[in-house]
Amino acid sequence: MEFSILAVILVLVVAFLAGMESILDQFQFHQPIIACSLIGLATGHLSEGIILGGALQLLALGWANIGAAVAPDAALASVASAIIFIKAGDFSAEGRIIAIATAVTLATVGLVLTMVVRTLSVVIVHQADRAAEQGNFRGVEFWHYVALAAQGLRVAIPAGLLMFIPSSAVQKALEALPKWFTEGMAIGGGMVVAVGFAMVINLMATKEVWPFFFLGFALAPINELTLIATGIIGLCLAIIYLNLSKNKGGGGSGNTSSGDPLGDILNDY
Repeated sequence: MEFSILAVILVLVVAFLAGMESILDQFQFHQPIIACSLIGLATGHLSEGIILGGALQLLALGWANIGAAVAPDAALASVASAIIFIKAGDFSAEGRIIAIATAVTLATVGLVLTMVVRTLSVVIVHQADRAAEQGNFRGVEFWHYVALAAQGLRVAIPAGLLMFIPSSAVQKALEALPKWFTEGMAIGGGMVVAVGFAMVINLMATKEVWPFFFLGFALAPINELTLIATGIIGLCLAIIYLNLSKNKGGGGSGNTSSGDPLGDILNDY
């Protein structure tokens, strides 16, 4: 499957934003559920991008920086695997497994690119220090933007290369992967998904949030509801919950703590 010029430009913009967000952590463009969905939207395969992003998001939940050890690169994994998945044109369950296995591999490769960019950032920081010594605030700001742009190019350049690789070459490369590799990656990815599920359940293990957890399972089998309708239902339930929590906290008791940290945070919002 070949992409149009507009799709290529949009994908490169998404890849650039995802690369920067992997450092900023402000708008979360690098999260798989967002990056893959945006890639799918840019290429005209929104539903396939959302499905792949949801599967990869469970993997990314188990990725975390521990001390000096940097977590796998979720930005490159999300963008590149979505491009390969859509470019190959195989949207079956087997195609998703191959895309997920590819994402895990690319996440490891992304660590190497991150090391290169972070090494380059040392030189950029020295340039910013020299500008600061001269009282050149615009120079300091300029070198900050250069460092941030380098992080964006770290993902945009590999994404651009993947966009211009012929679809037949991508398909042949995926088919050439040995079965033991794809199955091993799928098993390893499933183990990481279990960690992600455990983190989500640990976060939701409160009396205020458990009803939403079970309600999601109850609504999932309803095929007549579209994804947009399901999202509207979830948004309305969240608004109702926040309003009820706010009214409950305004009873004049003087003690707004419910013993539930997550509930207190939601009440503050």
